Amino acid sequence: MTKDLIRAKLKHMDTISLSISQLKANPAKAIAQADDYPVAIASRNKVKAYLVGGSLFEKIIEFLEDREDRKAIKYALAHREKARPLEEVVKELGL
Repeated sequence: MTKDLIRAKLKHMDTISLSISQLKANPAKAIAQADDYPVAIASRNKVKAYLVGGSLFEKIIEFLEDREDRKAIKYALAHREKARPLEEVVKELGL
């Protein structure tokens, strides 16, 4: 997924916006709201930060790991002629 596509998806997410004062007044509520969608934290109507809940953070990390795996697979397929049998690598590493 390209950066532009990710940005477009984020723009269409149901993002909740809170002021810093609202965050300070009830941080537990803000954290609960951030479980599935990012919560924009604003100061003077300008977003200064995003609060991301644990489950959403884990989904983001999983997405990024999957993306890296796809890139590695794509690279490996493109450089297949340089590949060596697993047994040879294991023996070389002494495993």
